[in-house]
Amino acid sequence: MSDARKNGMTYAEAGVDIDAGNALVDRIKPAAARTQRPGTMSGLGGFGALFDLKAAGFADPVLVAATDGVGTKLRIAIDTGHVDGVGIDLVAMCVNDLVCQGAEPLFFLDYFATGKLDIDSAARVIEGIATGCAESGCALIGGETAEMPGMYPAGDFDLAGFAVGAMERGSELPAGVAAGDVLLGLTSNGVHSNGYSLVRRLVETSGLGWEADSPFGGGSLGAALLAPTRLYVRPVLKAVKAGGVHALAHITGGGLTENLPRVLPEGLGARIDLASWELPPVFRWLAETGGMAQAELLKTFNCGIGMIVVCAPDRADALTALLTEAGETVCRIGEVEAGTGVRYDGQVA
Repeated sequence: MSDARKNGMTYAEAGVDIDAGNALVDRIKPAAARTQRPGTMSGLGGFGALFDLKAAGFADPVLVAATDGVGTKLRIAIDTGHVDGVGIDLVAMCVNDLVCQGAEPLFFLDYFATGKLDIDSAARVIEGIATGCAESGCALIGGETAEMPGMYPAGDFDLAGFAVGAMERGSELPAGVAAGDVLLGLTSNGVHSNGYSLVRRLVETSGLGWEADSPFGGGSLGAALLAPTRLYVRPVLKAVKAGGVHALAHITGGGLTENLPRVLPEGLGARIDLASWELPPVFRWLAETGGMAQAELLKTFNCGIGMIVVCAPDRADALTALLTEAGETVCRIGEVEAGTGVRYDGQVA
């Protein structure tokens, strides 16, 4: 009888290493500890995570939840080994949505799934998640690491997460949007985390490899395309608290064309002046490489505007100054008008 038959099969022999999972938890605990904020009640390792809304300063809170992933941007991160920033992307895709409701992000949980756990790679991803949480004032209070042999090719992983935030009852956005409201565009860090199935097809068309020099700057092509999604939470919450913000639109999949109408009441549309900001080089390169029409570009990518603040006209200058002081680059890109959808003036420059 073989030793295996004598001793019995083990979970490790089936491809799941519990010790590696425990080692990962130990490694990421310091990163998670950096994200603690008022209301945090427990650390990693329990069956559930606790959060105290009263300790976080809320009197009559309404909870808001958002969930998302990183999409096929992960393919580039895995293929290049540059996985450090996708954790920031994951957090940003969730918390930037939360803040559009007027909510303050409170806590975040992640789900990391792979066929064979690589502790170093997983830790780099989760440390990126912790960085995104810390920059957003959001506590990383739990998550799940799933090692599932046979479910993923060697080296691959998937990533998802969700954030929970809160606001005082009656303060939700959008609220009070009217014709004549000003659209303030906050610039993006690049492609962010949407449209990467098309991005990858365009890179394939170009004939360039991920390690080739980027045609639009920023080191290698792979590194440039992996620039993390911008986190808008802290500056935008300051603007909301200052008054005059009627709505916020996170520009993700669907671009400007599809996302801005989501926060406009029935009977109202928007006019956007495409000459009010400069199209970043990455989008110019993508458009030229694929021969993309302007309409397709605007409904696929953020085109350099990652968040839109819809505000009262008499508050536009003050909010521009506040957001600029908070580190944002702000462009006055248009206004709300009677109608439907988004109407564009001019050409992307």
